[in-house]
Amino acid sequence: MCYHSRPMTAVGRIEELKTEALAAIPAANTTAELESVRVGYLGRSAELTQIKKSIRDLPAEDRKPVGAASNVATREIEAALAERLEKLSAAEREEKLRAEAVDVTLPGTPYPKGSLHPSMRVIDDVVDFFVGLGYRVAEGPEVETDYYNFTALNIPPGHPARTMQDTFFLDEGLVLRTHTSPVQIRTMLSQEPPVYVVCPGRTYRRDSDPTHTPMFNQIEGLAVDEGLTLGHLKGTLAALARHVFGEDVKVRLRPSYFQFVEPGVELDVSCFVCGGSDPNCKVCRGAGWLEMLGAGMVDPAVLEEVGYDPERYTGFAFGMGPDRMAMVKYGIPDLRLFFEGDLRFLRQF
Repeated sequence: MCYHSRPMTAVGRIEELKTEALAAIPAANTTAELESVRVGYLGRSAELTQIKKSIRDLPAEDRKPVGAASNVATREIEAALAERLEKLSAAEREEKLRAEAVDVTLPGTPYPKGSLHPSMRVIDDVVDFFVGLGYRVAEGPEVETDYYNFTALNIPPGHPARTMQDTFFLDEGLVLRTHTSPVQIRTMLSQEPPVYVVCPGRTYRRDSDPTHTPMFNQIEGLAVDEGLTLGHLKGTLAALARHVFGEDVKVRLRPSYFQFVEPGVELDVSCFVCGGSDPNCKVCRGAGWLEMLGAGMVDPAVLEEVGYDPERYTGFAFGMGPDRMAMVKYGIPDLRLFFEGDLRFLRQF
């Protein structure tokens, strides 16, 4: 629409637009409807906006009345819009609060409770037992030097036991530790006897089958003092077996070989499921005994390596796999289940 040379027509149209806008604003029931009214009357394409843009094309004497009328209309419309927006916003805010109201008296959303991993149950149980005997918990790095992992434990280069370990070798003479025995060496190098430590931690070997995994947990213990004998070792391990598997469990020691102990033994526990009386027992397979851990008296060569006098001090050491112990205790057939993170398996514990 052209308003050139027709100032009174333009002023009249401005008044009409103002009246329409002031009537449409109270009729808007939501902020969205109100925004539509604003765009319709004050937006870039709105008729009132076009009239204001055409003022520069009017004769000089006509610009003032049209400009004054458009400014008055704009201010009144903007004021009405602001007032209505405040009321609608408050009403919508109240409605939103009512819709999102929370009844604090309702019971909370239940979440399933977690539980300790079966391996961690055994680790905590074993560590608590030895702490109760006065042992100290010792830890060490999982990336070890060849010296701490092998040489200091009476396993020199070329020794067959190095092959038995199936080691993950890293650069510059470093390895992923194959047992927690290096922690024992580090402990003995850092203090004088007596030494009583238990060493839980993760270890690594190249192995994977139903009873082996490349990463597994291990707990080793070491006692070095004056007058320790194989009898002290057997008594300690028998007490541990009763603590973990029950008071009725029996133990036996069998001769075995471990390169850092002399003599070396393996500890068996009586089957706590059948007591050795069921030839079809799925846990012990009718043998009546379950292999549990390796142990022995610390080799004098190891004591000499750390600067202890083997003529004065003796010691015993033991190492066990808590994952294997959990397999036996809970009747789990495949060790790999411990590390797959399957919630269906873990929820059973």
